[in-house]
Amino acid sequence: MSGRPPRQEEEGESAKLRYKEELSRRIKEQKVVVDELSNLKKNRKVYRQQPNSNIFFLVDRTEMLSQSKNTLDELKKAHQEMENSEKTKIKK
Repeated sequence: MSGRPPRQEEEGESAKLRYKEELSRRIKEQKVVVDELSNLKKNRKVYRQQPNSNIFFLVDRTEMLSQSKNTLDELKKAHQEMENSEKTKIKK
């Protein structure tokens, strides 16, 4: 027998751990964005940066806050699903 299956399993676990850490990092970042947007004064301008670019576009503050909250909810949901799947594996 070869030693491949355990190594692949270890790689899978390490990939899941990296994904979980990345998800936690993104959740923390998104919480900061939501907090900052919700604490802005009404007359302040908000700009969104285009991905992989130095170009910024003016956006509506309330729309950006709503999008950020939705993104945060999706990230939390993905994190919770990962936690639940780990718990079910432990029970089995």
